[in-house]
Amino acid sequence: MTPRLDIDALRALQAIVAHGGVTRAAEHLALSQSAVSHKIKRLEDNIGSSLLNRKPGAPMLSDAGERLLGYANRILTLHDEAVLSLGRRELAGNIRLGMTEDITGSGLARILGRFARLFPEVSVRTHVAQSLSLQSQLENGQIDISVMQVFTSDVRPKDMVLFKDHLCWAKAIDLQLDPERPVPFLSYDDNCFYRKWMLEHVASNGCQFKTVLECTSNAGILAAIEAGLGVSIISRRHVTQHLEVIDHLFTPPPEIAYVVRTASSSKAVRALVEEIGHETGEFSRLQVV
Repeated sequence: MTPRLDIDALRALQAIVAHGGVTRAAEHLALSQSAVSHKIKRLEDNIGSSLLNRKPGAPMLSDAGERLLGYANRILTLHDEAVLSLGRRELAGNIRLGMTEDITGSGLARILGRFARLFPEVSVRTHVAQSLSLQSQLENGQIDISVMQVFTSDVRPKDMVLFKDHLCWAKAIDLQLDPERPVPFLSYDDNCFYRKWMLEHVASNGCQFKTVLECTSNAGILAAIEAGLGVSIISRRHVTQHLEVIDHLFTPPPEIAYVVRTASSSKAVRALVEEIGHETGEFSRLQVV
């Protein structure tokens, strides 16, 4: 008999990997731990291979489990898209979406692609800018939705929080800072709230900085740090093996949140926000280190 892949069992496998084990997967799926274990065992029996490594210290998935997970992600994406498509509301209209640069290469692009397939009569125009610019555009009615960064202390009750992250000071590993000279600083432009925070909280503590580069691009700032041009404030998820986190010299930056904020309550806008919300868990796994 040809083996069959049960959708619920594939979703259980996906949840185990996403949430770090059977217990947390069961909590996420609102099932008992034994029910999740039973789904995995039945799936293993169906395909004739072990999917989980059950020895301490071993990788969570076996080789077969790793291969099946790739298929499971694709199968579940198509399954959920089909369900949404068959039950979707007929919508039309235009949406003006703003997002920050570091979001453009994330799972949001996949979400927008699926939204376009689900609602072909809705036109989404996407604009990339820094968070303070997006907030101003949202308040002035120039965009309908903004996916941007804010300090966690500035999250609003109606914001949809996609995930949270920590900021840090970073430099190239081989860059030596001279305590007798101003710190070379790599800065975003005046529309960057990292820069505004630094000017308000760090310079006032007696630290002397000298801006040696001003760049609106996150990729440009990261390249300049790796080249050893100076120090800057970046998200911890951008720290690579070539960078060093500076923990003790400067005031630690606050935590940030990536949020979806809206200025319109149209049906099309609500549908896109709902679609982003539906994928929040996947979005978080793609972003957070």
